[in-house]
Amino acid sequence: MITRFGKKVRHLRERAGLTQSELAYAIGLSDRSKGFISEIESAKKIPKATLVLRLANLLGVSTDYLLRDDLGTELDDLA
Repeated sequence: MITRFGKKVRHLRERAGLTQSELAYAIGLSDRSKGFISEIESAKKIPKATLVLRLANLLGVSTDYLLRDDLGTELDDLA
């Protein structure tokens, strides 16, 4: 199970200086999709593969990094 995906997205979004609305818009979602980004970050939702790919490309990481809990040791303090 993917348990750290949302924390990684939030960390990378904040590092990029983006709001949830800006991230939603940048990956092709409507501005009203800010709630969906919030649900991803709080581990309530996991996006479809195409959205994971868009997130990875925008945030400058691999899909493996986002999806694999064993990658991303810099987030250990966020657990």
